[in-house]
Amino acid sequence: MVADSTRSSLGIDSRSLDALRNEASRDPKAAAHQAAVQFESLFMQQVLKSMRAAGEPLKAEGSTNAGNDTFTSMLDSQMAKQFAGRTGGLGEMIEKQLTRHMQSLPAVSPENQAAATAAAAAVATQQAAPAASPVSQGAAGGSKQSAFIQRLLPHAKAAEAQTGVPASFILGQAALESGWGKGEIRNADGSPSFNLFGVKATGWKGATAAARTTEYVDGQAVKQTEKFRSYGSYTDAFADYARMLSNSPRYASVVRNATSAESFAGGMQRAGYATDPRYASKLAQTINHTLNLQRALG
Repeated sequence: MVADSTRSSLGIDSRSLDALRNEASRDPKAAAHQAAVQFESLFMQQVLKSMRAAGEPLKAEGSTNAGNDTFTSMLDSQMAKQFAGRTGGLGEMIEKQLTRHMQSLPAVSPENQAAATAAAAAVATQQAAPAASPVSQGAAGGSKQSAFIQRLLPHAKAAEAQTGVPASFILGQAALESGWGKGEIRNADGSPSFNLFGVKATGWKGATAAARTTEYVDGQAVKQTEKFRSYGSYTDAFADYARMLSNSPRYASVVRNATSAESFAGGMQRAGYATDPRYASKLAQTINHTLNLQRALG
């Protein structure tokens, strides 16, 4: 069985190649298996995504469900990793073709074996499952999430200095609320509101932006239009979020007990930050995903 640390790597990037290179120098067959499982996992994610898209009604224009979409994508990723690599699956077919392609390749040094494995895996994937071509989209999604973290980390660190809440927790909440920036609330003229945290305009004397959102009433999801705060920059948005956590009594215990992703997420739900009954679980998973991305980025 492939180690979890290997199976969690869903793209042939520099870190994956390093792992494959090390494995290939010791055991080429094991390296082929790793590559096959990675490609199978990516393919399954795309299949799940397509199935969901086919079964869902079109979303209303301006709907701010990016956080739910992100969480669904994360669940699909976990499900794909769980089932990838099983006997009789697509990965086994890819591995067989990959092994044949590797045997037909010219002899290479151990240092180049991983690159050859990755190249052969791409060919094998196309032959075993031509529909797996959207794999590159999954890698692009990871790159966008990494770019989101890198762009906003300085603002999150400034908020951490003001609140004591770890920057990764703050980034995770911004990612969940905005769908990694894809669902950022827009002003009426289409310009960005810079409101990544879904902070409503209650008690706000500044500019506002209206958007469709999902609220839960008696456990039922209800679509409605709400007014949200509109800022002049991400600096202003993170500063306002930090003031809210620091100055509002309802979040005092959240800040005080923000020792883990789970404790912070649970505290935010109990404080009433969102009406979604699964908000704590979604937030904790997004924060942990953010932490993993930060570790990968170094």
